This record gives sequence, C-alpha cells and structure tokens, in this order.
Amino acid sequence: MITIDELQRASILIVDDQEANVLLLERLLHDAGYMHVSSTRRPQDACALHREQDFDLILLDLQMPGMDGFEVMEALKTNQRDPYLPVIVLTAQPGHKLKALQAGARDFISKPFDLLEVKTRIRNMLEVRLLHRRLVDFNSELEKQVGQRTAELRESEARYRSLAELGSDWYWEQDEEGTFTKVNGPVLEMLGLRVDPWVGAGDEDRDAPLDGWNEEERSQLRARIAARQPFLDFHFSRVDEDGAKHTYRVSGEPMFDSVRFFVGYRGIGVEVPVAA
Repeated sequence: MITIDELQRASILIVDDQEANVLLLERLLHDAGYMHVSSTRRPQDACALHREQDFDLILLDLQMPGMDGFEVMEALKTNQRDPYLPVIVLTAQPGHKLKALQAGARDFISKPFDLLEVKTRIRNMLEVRLLHRRLVDFNSELEKQVGQRTAELRESEARYRSLAELGSDWYWEQDEEGTFTKVNGPVLEMLGLRVDPWVGAGDEDRDAPLDGWNEEERSQLRARIAARQPFLDFHFSRVDEDGAKHTYRVSGEPMFDSVRFFVGYRGIGVEVPVAA
C-alpha cells in the first residue's frame, strides 16, 4: 500500500499556458498536502524538466500554442530512463479524451475543473505510479541479488573443484547428456568405458567389459549416475593380472544451475590403502 506521506511527497509538474489554470491547480495541490509541485507555461520545456526531475505525475493541457499536448507526449516518450508516461491530460474537448488515451496518457481531467474529480484522479494516478516505481525498484534489486548470488555460486563452484581435485586421486564432470567434460584419473576405466576406442570405434567396443574390474559393483555405480542420484563413499574393486586387489571409494553428485535445472554430474574417487 502507498501511504499518505508517500503520496504527498510525490513530485508533480503542471504544464498549461493559462496562468489562471496553473494557479488554481497549484493552490488545490498545496491545500491537499502535496509538497513538491512545479509548473511551466512553456510546453517546450516540459521534456527537459522531466528529464531533470523525473516527475511522478505530469498534468498536461492539450490545447497550447507552439506545441500542443499531443506533441509534448510524443517528446516525453523519448525519455530513455523511464518509458512509463505519467500523464493526466487537461482538456475541454470531449473528442480529445480517447485520442489522448490512445496517445499514451494514463487519464484525463475535464475542463472546467470539478475540484473533487481533480483530487480523486490525481490521487488514483499517483497510487498507480508509485506502485509501478516500487515494482521497478523491487525487480532491479531482485536482479542485483540474483547476479550476486550467481557470482557467489560460481566462486564456490571453483573452490569446490579445486579442493576436490587436490583431495582426491580422480575427479570427473559430465554434462546433462552424460558426455565427459573433465576427467582427471582413470575415471573412464572405472565406469567401464575404454579409452582407446574413443576415436573411430563403435559403442559396442566402448562399453565392452574391462578385465579385472568388478562388473556388478561398477554397474551399480553407473546406474546411480544415470539416475542422477548422489552417493557417498561407494566402494568397488578390481584385481590385477598378478592377483593384487585394489579397492576404491567414490562419491558423486548431480549438478544444477541457479534455477535448479540439471546440468551434469561430478564425482571424486580415491584408492583405499591396503591394511598392513
């Protein structure tokens, strides 16, 4: 909700070539408690004044010499800082009301002025305008926070990768299609993928069993990765040609972006030392 204090602190510009109309509107606005009221009888100055002071509301007469209200509205639309056109037109011509609304005006006030109507339309327009400003500010702050959070996540991700690589024998990453994007250590052999056939060989060669690895354990590991399941300290093993057994401990987790879309998988592995 917009408070009375916020409404009365709003900035208002009156653009009318008739001094009597300007004085009447100024007195009415001051009596209603509005504290920041400006005016000009030169329509050609309206754009520059709005660029400088960014008014919350512009009361704009349509029939003025040299530059009418429709031309002023077209000029106001060039304001790059805020495309919102906070204009209430003042007109004695009923046929101009629809045309003004189609040209971008938010509302109109008929001449001769009904003072209660003037106060009501100004108040309603300011409430909408200030709510719009609040929404713009909120979205800007939200975008800023998202940007900061994204930068923090990227920094955290970089630290994690660095520590993971330093604290493990192997490290790997896969994208959302399962393609390996980073491999450090015998990860492909661990998951049952031959290194040699990557160039010029078919999938039947690539997934062929490798001697010495426990295929049941390795199948479980690959199934967890395919299901995008995190796992911690998964143990599996292989046996060398000379009969020596090696045991490994692997942990992995799916990766998601800032809006929780799956973007891949990563994991680390270490060889468990044989007890003396």
